[in-house]
Amino acid sequence: MDPVRNPYAPGAGQRPPELAGRDREIRQFEVVLERIARGRPERSMVLTGLRGVGKTVLLNTFRSMAMQRLWGTGKIEARPDQSIRRPVASALHMAVRELAPRHRAPDRVQYFLGVLKAFALRDQKAPKGSSVTLALGIDAPASRGKADSGDLEVDLTELFAEAASVAADLGVGIALFVDEMQDVPAPDVSALCAACHELSQTGGPLIVVGAGLPHLPSVLSASKSYSERLFRYTRIDRLERQAADLALLAPAQREDVTFTGGALDALYAAADGYPYFVQAYGKVTWDVAAASPVTDADVSVAAPQAEAELAVGFFGSRYERATPAEREYMRAMAATGDDPVPTSVVADELGRKPSSLSPARDALIKKGLIYSSERGLIAFTVPHFGKFLRSQPT
Repeated sequence: MDPVRNPYAPGAGQRPPELAGRDREIRQFEVVLERIARGRPERSMVLTGLRGVGKTVLLNTFRSMAMQRLWGTGKIEARPDQSIRRPVASALHMAVRELAPRHRAPDRVQYFLGVLKAFALRDQKAPKGSSVTLALGIDAPASRGKADSGDLEVDLTELFAEAASVAADLGVGIALFVDEMQDVPAPDVSALCAACHELSQTGGPLIVVGAGLPHLPSVLSASKSYSERLFRYTRIDRLERQAADLALLAPAQREDVTFTGGALDALYAAADGYPYFVQAYGKVTWDVAAASPVTDADVSVAAPQAEAELAVGFFGSRYERATPAEREYMRAMAATGDDPVPTSVVADELGRKPSSLSPARDALIKKGLIYSSERGLIAFTVPHFGKFLRSQPT
């Protein structure tokens, strides 16, 4: 079949041609937007799940939904070694720029921009007077006395309140989207939760929508005990069979192509319902198939090629980030199977004391390769990563 017409899109955060199986989450976010628009109290939202389940795609979909309602929006991707002060400032700058042309009080917008610039300039890690600090391009003099104390919790709370006030003038809201939220540094997580808590009490129309790995709720609760009640948590998981079939069939049928039942069975078994894998196997299968309908024989030919591509791009790129000691730790995890494993079992597998493995474990958690599913248990953040490791030469 014509590879130019291949509709499948395996890519990091790339929206698939058919966003199947996420109707419940989309309806939830519609409710959030509508309630805030009507001035009703509503919690911010957090999406959690393994790599490859489509969290970033859903986050971008939510942002599009907010923009369609004429909200101001901004997005950041957290990094473990970077304060959120400047990224948040850039994101809120973008959000208010979206609102500014419709605002009837230009002075009000300019005042907020002054507060925003003062907030950004308090970045303690930027060299004083550096062009990096001033790179936001905010066309307003920095204000004094608000969001500029240097205490991120205080400053973020004041900044969010001012931003929400600008949106309220227009009868809309502001949505700040935070991807890889588990990587926000611990002090900044605490500040973010405190600012959201204050907003929830005042009813300001600003929400934070986060996405991160399965242990994100524990990261948030460790920073502020009330975070369990502060956010609406939504777990994103594998697609059920019907949704996985739809993700393959709908885009293919728009190209006058279909799949046999056997092909769909084989593709679901290979992809295991993970959205990224559905796209990866679908793309290679399309390219090797001679004609419609696509058959299970086509899937059999395509599967090794798809697995080879995943081994390089999806699994291999992550494996290469690990040190030899960290790879040894992950191989020991993989040897026990694919379920969460007690840290003591990993130590026994390596013939080591658990305490001696703490540096490797902590580094892997920081790199986002494993997570603590519950106290004393660890698991891979990447689906089928154990299977990949078991296939690698030692």
